[in-house]
Amino acid sequence: MNVTVVWATPHLQDVVAIELTPGATIADAVRCSGFLAQYELDPATLRFARYGVRAAADACLADSDRVEITRALLVDPKVARARRARAKAPAARAPHAGRDPVK
Repeated sequence: MNVTVVWATPHLQDVVAIELTPGATIADAVRCSGFLAQYELDPATLRFARYGVRAAADACLADSDRVEITRALLVDPKVARARRARAKAPAARAPHAGRDPVK
């Protein structure tokens, strides 16, 4: 069976097609891809997906599956988005700066 394994970072995208025996798992595909040694990846910190849907390392593969190697999140996406928004926002002014408060 033929499977594609993908490793991508913000600066690099690598794709390899491999041939596996029927009943092979995601872990087998990742090991056979050579990416662990080539990019010095620590298997304990990696996560996996099949066609963009999270999958366990012991999930069985089918012919023509695409396996993506992903990294654990370093920061929650919502927190990262809030940080970027704060960094881009102009300095906030006081609500009534330079005016008399309404009575």
